[in-house]
Amino acid sequence: MEAIEELVIQPCASSLYLRPFRLSYRQNGTKKLWDFMRTHDSVSILIFNTSRQCFVVVKQFRPAVYMCEVERHCPQVFQNQDKENFCRLEDPLPAVVGVTYELCAGIVDKPDLSLEEIACEEVLEECGYCVPVTELRRITSYRSGVGVTGSRHTLFYAEVTDQMKTGEGGGQSEEGELIEAVEIPLEDSMKFAFDENLPKTPGVIFGFVWFQNNIAPKLPKQ
Repeated sequence: MEAIEELVIQPCASSLYLRPFRLSYRQNGTKKLWDFMRTHDSVSILIFNTSRQCFVVVKQFRPAVYMCEVERHCPQVFQNQDKENFCRLEDPLPAVVGVTYELCAGIVDKPDLSLEEIACEEVLEECGYCVPVTELRRITSYRSGVGVTGSRHTLFYAEVTDQMKTGEGGGQSEEGELIEAVEIPLEDSMKFAFDENLPKTPGVIFGFVWFQNNIAPKLPKQ
């Protein structure tokens, strides 16, 4: 996962996932401009393994996170962003600075499938568990990236057992995914959630807190 090499920054003329726009509008008599991007909505799943009392999250390399760290250490990297060709990173940072912990998740790009069906597919592909659609619990939906994308994100909860694990997970290699499923013991989950040395998404923190408030009080006493 961390064998990252031959990094080159270059212009993005087109993308399957992002479409940049500029909105011109008038608000309370004041003329304004706002740059934004359209992207897919998404789903994520808070997975709890009841057999071993642990959460199942995913770990993967995120180029956007990595490049934020690169810019923080070497701000000159983005100074030539208006040129036709960007630059090659000759002495890049270790890839580990771009590795994050996240909830199992995926984009909503299959119009023939429900959000629940997409979520179940992601759980199987990324973590190897076969979860029936009827066993998913919808927690809530919210807007993410409100300053840039404003896309809608829907969060689900799924309980799994060791017997429900039917595959290795790891994502779809044919699509270039390289994902590692990681187990976080319940007793360590809140410490994990707020440990700033372990880069993670807000969904992990929110999901763990939701679990403590809604599921943990109903668990059998150990």
